[in-house]
Amino acid sequence: MAIGLVLAFLLLSLLVSGINEGIVRLLGIRSKFLWAYLRDTLDGAETADGTSRLDRVLDVLKRFGRRARPPLTQAASPEEGRSRLPASVMGVFARLPFGRDPRPAFSRQPPPVESPPLAAAAGSVAAEQMAAAGTAADPAPADARVDPAHPAEQADPVETAVLAADASAVLPPGQGKSMAELLHERLQEIDHAKRGRTSIADIPPARFAVAVLEIATEHGGVETLMRDLDALKSPFSRPLKAVWDRASHDLEAFRRGVEDWFDGEMERLSLLYRRYVRWVLVALGLVVTLVFSMDSLEYGKSLLRDNAYRSAVTAFGQSGPQALEPLREQCEPGRDPYACVTDVLSTPAFVKIFTHAPVSVTMDASGGPAWAWRGGDWWGRLTSPGHWPGFLVTLLALLFGAPFWWDILRRVSGLRARTSGSTPS
Repeated sequence: MAIGLVLAFLLLSLLVSGINEGIVRLLGIRSKFLWAYLRDTLDGAETADGTSRLDRVLDVLKRFGRRARPPLTQAASPEEGRSRLPASVMGVFARLPFGRDPRPAFSRQPPPVESPPLAAAAGSVAAEQMAAAGTAADPAPADARVDPAHPAEQADPVETAVLAADASAVLPPGQGKSMAELLHERLQEIDHAKRGRTSIADIPPARFAVAVLEIATEHGGVETLMRDLDALKSPFSRPLKAVWDRASHDLEAFRRGVEDWFDGEMERLSLLYRRYVRWVLVALGLVVTLVFSMDSLEYGKSLLRDNAYRSAVTAFGQSGPQALEPLREQCEPGRDPYACVTDVLSTPAFVKIFTHAPVSVTMDASGGPAWAWRGGDWWGRLTSPGHWPGFLVTLLALLFGAPFWWDILRRVSGLRARTSGSTPS
């Protein structure tokens, strides 16, 4: 009985994990989750006005569910913007898979020798403020920023620094690339397309740190990059300043500090992702439990009866036909008991847990599949309160996951993991 229950939970847990993994790969959830975080951290928050229609629908539903709060408290502040990461269970099911895609566009080209200048990300708070302030798209001519007594190429060191600072100023959207897009430029060689977007779902911390150094070098230095990130209202400027000060302006120590910081951020992001996925697994586990109408309590009783049936048949040779009496309730009236025994024993209790689905399949005498619709019986099981405790037990068991039940199965059945080692001669 223990092995049968554990095996059933293991198979259903594998089914839930397989469905979840298929959905994650099909919709690119991991990649979207990572780049939503990178967009928030590197480019700053997005504007509330730039959100999709789906986001606005979700906001309306949230306001409807929280009637005690005034509607204004639910709206995102124009100065602060809003995060691209989902902030609720509803966002996990709707916004992240079907909302605006935060991933950069895929490119088949290798990383360019010279990257475009840093620009505000489209739809970000920084881009909206630049548009509202009427920031000039083109910088002032070089001869207007130096001493008119000599041309720009003969500028003194102070004027050269001014020119470098002006050249690295943040540009409006469309005239350069955002910080997240500049990062993707340095990773696109290991990328492959997924509906025209990047499919990168994992960035090694060491590669991230090197990419930040490359961007800073092309941008005129770490301090210049931090100044422009401040202008972009990027949250990345604060940890970058802390690491730069702790490294005492040493580039190698700065690289290690950025690597350690990003490694910690990825651990925190992984915990957040697992917390959201847990709710998805709860929903999938409930769907699988109801589709197969798996009543664990009923299944446990079936395992005990199945064992009793087989014990009765084993004793048939010594006890005679009366040993078949426990099986007669499983047979149709007037049916040959020996044929009935064959059918009962050819369908053990473990197989019977999959016979309560709305669609079932059996093999006919010719060896072909025979499909049957049992929607009425399936619905009757779902609406029967007597099966609800068994459904709840099944759902709770599936939440432990396939690795847990595989370990329990090995312990119960006596299986041992294969260990590596030399074979004795």
